[in-house]
Amino acid sequence: MKKLALITALALASAASAQSLSGTVTVWSWDAAAKALESTIPSFNKKYPNVKVNVVDLGNQNVYDRGLAGCAAGGADMPDVYSIENNEAEVFWARFPDCFTDLNTLGANKYAKSFPAFKWTELMVGNKRYAMPWDSGPVVIFYRRDLYQQAGVNANSIKTWDDFIAAGKKVNAKFGGKVKMGAIGNGQDDEWFRMLANQNGCFYFDNTASQITVAKSGCVQALDTVKKLFANDVVMTSDWGGQITAFKANRLASAMFGAWYEGTIRTNAADQSGKWGVYPMPASRAGGVRASNLGGSALALPSSSKNKAAAYAFMENALATTNGQVTMLRSQGLVPSLLTASKDAYVNQKQPYWGNQTVWKTILDTLGDVPAARGTQYFQDARQVMIVVQADYIKGKYKTAQEALNDAAKKISAATGLPVAK
Repeated sequence: MKKLALITALALASAASAQSLSGTVTVWSWDAAAKALESTIPSFNKKYPNVKVNVVDLGNQNVYDRGLAGCAAGGADMPDVYSIENNEAEVFWARFPDCFTDLNTLGANKYAKSFPAFKWTELMVGNKRYAMPWDSGPVVIFYRRDLYQQAGVNANSIKTWDDFIAAGKKVNAKFGGKVKMGAIGNGQDDEWFRMLANQNGCFYFDNTASQITVAKSGCVQALDTVKKLFANDVVMTSDWGGQITAFKANRLASAMFGAWYEGTIRTNAADQSGKWGVYPMPASRAGGVRASNLGGSALALPSSSKNKAAAYAFMENALATTNGQVTMLRSQGLVPSLLTASKDAYVNQKQPYWGNQTVWKTILDTLGDVPAARGTQYFQDARQVMIVVQADYIKGKYKTAQEALNDAAKKISAATGLPVAK
């Protein structure tokens, strides 16, 4: 009887707490992310019926620009919940340390192990948690089952990048070089370099954000691999739109991106349903890591919010519950960061578009293996340097990847003032 009384008392207290939250929570976000957050409102309102949630789609760049302006103005005109990309998050923590609430003061520390460690890296300063992990971008290879089969390539046999190149040669031979194993935005982005460097435990900066590490061995190996892919003629150079055009026209046998690219393929090539599959990205060496991350966002709570309790409750419901995360996966294909989401029934369902493969399980099973990487407040400075250095290395300006990255490190140091790691 005592136990029943205690449970009843706790339930009543929880209900009373839910009833006490009221008012409006304004959320700034963009595009599919905004729609995904909207999809969690019904479940939130079942718990908190007196809170109205208003998700405002401002567009990605506008959210970032208005956030910077609002923080610079001491928190003026900021929303209650702010969407922020992980790679850009540290710009805010470094320049405006008082603009956002330390979520530990609201109880977020209890979620420390609910998300993979790499997702917290850019969201914390010391022991402070300035944002809660949202979606992530575990890297995988999306591939055309039919094109691989016609070329005599078995996706299960591709374990390393050397295997990937060997498969690319078979694809070249079968299709006369008109179909490639991948598309790299060389000269426009360094995404492939970042994905490969991350899997090798290397990035522009170290995880203390105090040194430039882009010339370390893991990054050297990554840049060397990018060059080998071009040297063996198994990839094409293409921008974002060009890659979509290529896979729609059956000229790409594979695409490597964060798992959020699933929706890009499925919505742009509906007629190719059943022809696509997914496998983990190849490792740099036999038995090596086959996981990386590209992209991903978080939700932060501006210090100027007048409704922090309700705003935090919305964040908890959307991000710290399996139902919230899987609702967004179903709605817009946003890949959950919450580790328990991998056990959800939907994640383990066969997906018809992907040849009845349990693609979300394949994707989410890699989350725990992703090495941490720190974008720092200088992410865009470093990225702009690497885009040029990578393109110049592919053209032959540098003799070795080490020489190229030594030069990149010097240029990043000049732009940021950080020392180059020895």
